[in-house]
Amino acid sequence: MNKTHSKKKQALTNNWNRREFISGCAACAAGITILPSFGISGLRDPILFAPGNDKKAQVKLIFAHPSPEGPIWPNIGYDFEGRISEIKNTLNQKCPGIEFHPVVAMNGSTEKANEILNTGQEFDGYIVYLVGCLWGDLTETIAASGKPTIIIDDLFAGSGEFLTSYASVKKQGYKVTGVSSSNFNDVVEAVNCFDCLKKLKNSTVLVVGSKADDKFREVFGTKMKDISFEEMNEAYKKVKPEIAKKVAGKWMNEAEKVIEPSREEIEKAATIYLAMKDLMQQYSAHAITINCLGGIYSGRLVEAYPCLGFMQLDNDGYVGACEADQYSTLTKLIMTYLIGRPGFISDPVIDTSKNRIIYAHCIASTKVFGPEGPSNPYHIRDHSEDRKGACNRSIMPLGEMTTTIKFDPHKKQVIFHQGKTVENVDEDKACRTKLAVEVKGDINKLFNYWDEWGWHRVTFFGDHKQSVYHIASLLGFEVIEEA
Repeated sequence: MNKTHSKKKQALTNNWNRREFISGCAACAAGITILPSFGISGLRDPILFAPGNDKKAQVKLIFAHPSPEGPIWPNIGYDFEGRISEIKNTLNQKCPGIEFHPVVAMNGSTEKANEILNTGQEFDGYIVYLVGCLWGDLTETIAASGKPTIIIDDLFAGSGEFLTSYASVKKQGYKVTGVSSSNFNDVVEAVNCFDCLKKLKNSTVLVVGSKADDKFREVFGTKMKDISFEEMNEAYKKVKPEIAKKVAGKWMNEAEKVIEPSREEIEKAATIYLAMKDLMQQYSAHAITINCLGGIYSGRLVEAYPCLGFMQLDNDGYVGACEADQYSTLTKLIMTYLIGRPGFISDPVIDTSKNRIIYAHCIASTKVFGPEGPSNPYHIRDHSEDRKGACNRSIMPLGEMTTTIKFDPHKKQVIFHQGKTVENVDEDKACRTKLAVEVKGDINKLFNYWDEWGWHRVTFFGDHKQSVYHIASLLGFEVIEEA
């Protein structure tokens, strides 16, 4: 069955640029009505407001500077108090997920650092804001506490101490990152990592049909909950058919095309989606991953593909992930908290003749810039490998920088590469969504890590290199640039 909803949508092609993408989708979004019965309570809210994620990160904010009475950087008589007040006000405004506990240190001794550390209050991390140069051991002692620590240079004020202290603590392998920038948004980007880390500690991920890896809880603090195929099947049976029909109808109406699947298959996809949401509500979960192919091919999971449900969860700011891939699921969750955008799990294919990597899978978000961003077109297709069920082909915007990564808590590393989107590949072979990216870097180097990291990678729209480096450093992870 083919279904095209307007001449405007018929005109959309793979030569989809961002200007057309944003203007076109903004116009059509006004005509979309979200069904009141669509979803459990709060599920359409951004993930930042998910259950258990309203707890603010507690961060000790240390402003370090010498007395202004002598000749110093920035200058004698400098108004440190006024500058500190300005910084505090801006951080409180731009970092709403963090509760700051400010203190001023005018003594750079180890004793002063220990006094700050030994207050009896537990903090999620520390910020040493160098609004001047103390030239002591305070910064190094705070970083050595083992807590995630951000060192910030107020340019032309703390620069000398920042450069020497930051280099020292990085070499010692502490969980520390630094910011030295005239753009205050760079400070905000780093500081908001504390919010992400706090949310990870208060999150639950459902792992259906596979054994949860305890290492994720050990490293990230995230609760990984085993769910059996039987429990998933029971939740499926409890879904009201009339609600599933409405959800299926919504997906079909919003799709640019419905190609192979029957309405019955799409309704089955809607039913397992609603079952996933019911389980997520029951366990206050923020993400779900299912051993979908293993369960369906073995007959242990109801023959309903969860791909369209994962699409909807990702669009709504939650995380749905296929194949019980816990590495990719946590990668998606980390970055959803950090940048507010969904990730695209894929089985990549490399084409050296065009300097491209093609990310291929049978599920992808249609809101690549986040829940509040525009929607891109999609087709409803059958699942590629067995030509059954229902999934989506997402037609993603071109000319955009992407960041592709995966976190590994066992290695304590992040694999990383970037590229610019150049084509939505229309090819019947392999998975339905195929996004081609022109690789930034050496494509031949990109061949070297798949035996160590597996096939999957997770792609996010935007240049998020600095965010990845910040969060990796605060976790004590190494970033491996694979291209």
